[in-house]
Amino acid sequence: MSIATTYAGGFVDGAEHRNAGEALPVTNPADGQVFAEVAGGTASDVDAAVQAARRAFADWSTLAVSKRGEILGKAAHHVEQHVDELVPLLTREQGKTLRDARIEVTKAIDTLMHYVGLSKALRGAHAPNLDPGVDGIVLRRPLGIVGAIVPWNFPTTLLSNKLAPALVAGNTVVAKPAGTTPLTTLRYAELLHEGGLPAGVFNVVTGSGSVTGAALATHPDVRKIAFTGSTPVGEQIMALCAKGTKRVTLELGGSDPMIICDDADLAAASSAASMGRFYNCGQACLAIKRVYVFDSVADEVIEAITAKAKRLRVGRGDAEDSQMGPLHTAAQRDEVAGQVNRTLAMGGTLATGGAPPDDPDLAGGFFYLPTVVVDPPHDSPMATEEVFGPALPIWRVRDFDEAIERANASQFGLGSSIWTRDLHRARQAAERIEAGYTWVNSRTKVYDELPFGGWKSSGYGKEHGEEAFDYYTESKSVVISSGS
Repeated sequence: MSIATTYAGGFVDGAEHRNAGEALPVTNPADGQVFAEVAGGTASDVDAAVQAARRAFADWSTLAVSKRGEILGKAAHHVEQHVDELVPLLTREQGKTLRDARIEVTKAIDTLMHYVGLSKALRGAHAPNLDPGVDGIVLRRPLGIVGAIVPWNFPTTLLSNKLAPALVAGNTVVAKPAGTTPLTTLRYAELLHEGGLPAGVFNVVTGSGSVTGAALATHPDVRKIAFTGSTPVGEQIMALCAKGTKRVTLELGGSDPMIICDDADLAAASSAASMGRFYNCGQACLAIKRVYVFDSVADEVIEAITAKAKRLRVGRGDAEDSQMGPLHTAAQRDEVAGQVNRTLAMGGTLATGGAPPDDPDLAGGFFYLPTVVVDPPHDSPMATEEVFGPALPIWRVRDFDEAIERANASQFGLGSSIWTRDLHRARQAAERIEAGYTWVNSRTKVYDELPFGGWKSSGYGKEHGEEAFDYYTESKSVVISSGS
């Protein structure tokens, strides 16, 4: 089969950069067909990008913070003018629906603009009168060159989460997108440069994690790695960053619990559970992945969630009426199917789904029906592993304390939800659930205004909020004496 387009694989120092590594295929998940190939980056390609970032850092880091924000804001507005170009490209390489792709790209731009707004709020601290005639100040200085390693499920938003605070803080960035979703990121970088971002401030090198990602994580001139991905890979990244004592932030896997109490708005909770599980075909670290519902209202909730799952229109991402697209790869679909099948073999009831759709027009793609499994064993794969696809387990629980206990019985601690009209229960859940985010009677929406990061095996460090700047700057204490 002929390849429609061949890409050089890099954007370095404000221009296309031709990588020297092996070409990687880019596949449309809707039909399983390769439509492009992108040259992978070698250690020398990573070094070229790092050196470009190092040269750019000298000028970028000395600009006023507000000036950096002004430049980034103009660049973001230029990207905004090309949303209609980015949306179908993202759908084609990732598989998500056009609606979800537009939500993602728009959110990525919003995040850039949020940190543009914070550019005038980045400041240090003053400690007066430490001793007579002695004052202290705390300076914030950029780290230097930041490596951003981004997964395939949200290529633009998860990049912007790192890019925006890093650039505003005065760092320069080398990004490595997932090998299967490089195209939107490459075009994103071009558009930011066209919009006025100086050459070398933001560079992209595509390639595999084992080659390109490892070269970026071990490069001696890179001072920080910001990574989003699975927990096992995040642990490998952390180990690589130990040499050279690189800074690191890790946004890793999750198995977010939702607790639905007997006094909850059951219709709203069921809707939030469906959206939180099946959005982006269930391929999100921060997503509803376990539901615990009080036994007295369980039948009503299970029926409502199952009905919503059955109504979802599964189809190609580029079909206007599709509500859920394919999984990203055949391997990802097979992994989710395996987790469901192994769970059902141990127990539980299949309420809906559990197989690919029988539509012959979808046979070539990586589709899997929205799936609901009721009361599987608590030691089954769907209970103990991260399920990165459209499959939701639901358990009946006796009471609030059992729900909290089950919610915390996981190695993960990324997000969580509680649905109740009881303020005391809500406060208790917020205090007792071991997770970096808890939504109370709310859908699982992430806000740029609030810090986000996982507990336990779900990661280290914070993204979003003003707190993100703490992970892209060094603080320095200065003592000033007026003399005597």
